[in-house]
Amino acid sequence: DINMPEMDGLSLLVKLNETNPLVKVVMVSAYGDMNNIRNAMNQRAYDFICKPIRFDDLEATMEKTIEYIGHIRNSIETLKQNHIFKSYDDSVVNFLTRNEFEKSIITSETIEGSVLIANIHGFALISEKKPADYVVKLINKYFDIMAKEVKNNQGKVDKFMGDTFMAVFENDKHLENSLKASLAILSKIENLKDPADELSEIFPNVAIGVASGSMHAGNLGSSDFNRIDYSVIGDVVNYALRLPAISTKNQVLINENDFEMVKNNFRCNELVEISLGTNQQKCFEVVEILK
Repeated sequence: DINMPEMDGLSLLVKLNETNPLVKVVMVSAYGDMNNIRNAMNQRAYDFICKPIRFDDLEATMEKTIEYIGHIRNSIETLKQNHIFKSYDDSVVNFLTRNEFEKSIITSETIEGSVLIANIHGFALISEKKPADYVVKLINKYFDIMAKEVKNNQGKVDKFMGDTFMAVFENDKHLENSLKASLAILSKIENLKDPADELSEIFPNVAIGVASGSMHAGNLGSSDFNRIDYSVIGDVVNYALRLPAISTKNQVLINENDFEMVKNNFRCNELVEISLGTNQQKCFEVVEILK
């Protein structure tokens, strides 16, 4: 409303634009003269309803506002999942860096999820023996399989780093889904060994490390050079990166804490202990889904 105790509605609009420009406000007031309506709209009110209220009109306005907010959230999520700015011309960059988007893009958050790190072994040796186009085709073939299985299990591709693939899972069953995706990746890669395949000469092993827990999510990079990626960092990511390094064959590896959470749903074999800083834990190979 415009008439409120302590702070009137127009002052509230100003304050909201300063602190959280993504909040959308619908004004409902008996002060429905054009001057007040124009003042409210100029302060970025999303809509204005005059009293006495028609509740069908109020309901339609709220539904429209919620739908608009949904579009904004989807747009921001799309920006987070892509290399923000890298492929855009200056006119689009100017649009994306308006206040509403800028405040959302530069924020970071702590999330609960799982990280999947897949490493293609023997990449350096293959690069020495094969021409560049062969190596690129081979790696892209592996990455295509990984990306499809991550998507099929509700994960998001985070990045490609040379011979390493990284994905993040954030839903309620993020650990189970990440392990299902990992096992599916190994199964698809093992089935690649078809004599008719143009790349059947070499089939590198893929070791996958999965770790779950709290991670910091945000945009990393250099705004000065227009290179910003949305990614996750933290001990969980570091641990997942360490796991494939201890393997030389097709395996999915997890730590002891994650094993305790999934041991009733996946068959696992105990392996060696590995350390991350002062943290020493047993390592387990995930073999198959039990249920």
